[in-house]
This record gives sequence, C-alpha cells and structure tokens, in this order.
Amino acid sequence: MIYYCMSDIHGCIGAFENALELVLPQLDKPDTKLILLGDYIHQGEDSYAVLDRIMSLQKEYGCEKVIALMGNHEAFACQNEWYINDYYFDDSKDKPYIEWMKKLRLFHRDGNTIFVHAGVEEDALDLWEFATSFQTFVMKHPAKMGHFYKDFIIVAGHVHTSTLAGDKNFNEIYFDGQSHYCIDADTLKSKKVNVLKFDTSKQKYYTVTPKGEKIVKPYERGTEE
Repeated sequence: MIYYCMSDIHGCIGAFENALELVLPQLDKPDTKLILLGDYIHQGEDSYAVLDRIMSLQKEYGCEKVIALMGNHEAFACQNEWYINDYYFDDSKDKPYIEWMKKLRLFHRDGNTIFVHAGVEEDALDLWEFATSFQTFVMKHPAKMGHFYKDFIIVAGHVHTSTLAGDKNFNEIYFDGQSHYCIDADTLKSKKVNVLKFDTSKQKYYTVTPKGEKIVKPYERGTEE
C-alpha cells in the first residue's frame, strides 16, 4: 500500500491544490490512498473551499481511498466553540459540513503505523488505542518524541515542525529518528502543505515535492536544505 499524507491545511486552498497536484495522478492506481490528518478549517480564508474539495474527492474516489481524520479545529467546530469561518454560524450553510465533520475518524492504522492528528497515549504501549482519550487524539500537546513501542510509527500533524525543530524557518517533514513523523508545515505562514509518502511494502517514508521524492531522514539542525 502507498499512502500520501497531508495535514493542517487551515483553509489554504491554494496550498492544498498545489499538494494535490503531486498526488492525484497516483490515486487511480490500486493500493494507493490519500490520508488527511485533520485541521482543514480556520485561520485561512477558504475553509469552505477546502472542505468542498475533500468531500468531492471522497465522492470521486470513495472514503476508503481518501481517508479524512478529525483535527482539533473540526472538533471545535462540531462543539460550536469556533464556527467554520470563525465569524458567524449560518445553520443552512454550515449544517452539512458539521455533520460530515462529526463522522471523521480519530485515527487510521495500517500494520504498525498509526496516522493521527495530534497523537496517542504512548505510555499505554500496546494498549494505546483503548487508553487514548478523544482530547489526546485531536489535541495532544506538547508532542512526545523518541521511541514509542516496538516498531510502531506515529504519523501526525498538529504541532508545527518549526516548533519541533526549534527553528522558525524550518517547515519540512520532521522525523525524530525513532518513532515519529510530523508533517504540519505551518501552512498559513509557509504557504505549503507537506506531502509524506509511506510505502508499506518497503517500510519507507518519503517527502514528495515538485522536484521529486526523497527519503525522510532524521532531523539534524543545519543539515536541512
């Protein structure tokens, strides 16, 4: 299986479309999926456009081909803490989107790889699925790095990779060298959505850009391009 992963689009439809250009030609192939890790709305100006695009992709390819997970911003919208466009709630317009968001999954697992918006309860080890609360799945903070459990890998968004790297200019995919691949590019600032490719047959992770694909290596300050 090949997974293409994106996260934290935050209403930035242009950046999302640029990332999709790298992925959509591959989705017609068998055993290829697009998985979106949440936070599709708020902050940017085109939350509705992003939601419409995701929903149209699911209609075209199916919800098992285009998998959408819940982020904390979708959770906020569903709880009416923040409305979709941050300013007002239009029941006639927003209700279908809210109903769609309420049905979003909290995580997706393939073998020993866990895709999630924020994180899981790592101290629970092999019982992580049962021990992780809703709040941890969508809002875990701070992010926990290092070794998790056996050969499990966690792929997540939520926390800017610049924060994890301690470098405000870094917005690439962050790999801690052990169990965590983090992909939140701070899209509102960087104007891009990271694309992580995971090949389950090779157990390899690649960053996908207009220049091509390359293996994601552990982050080391000063070695990033």
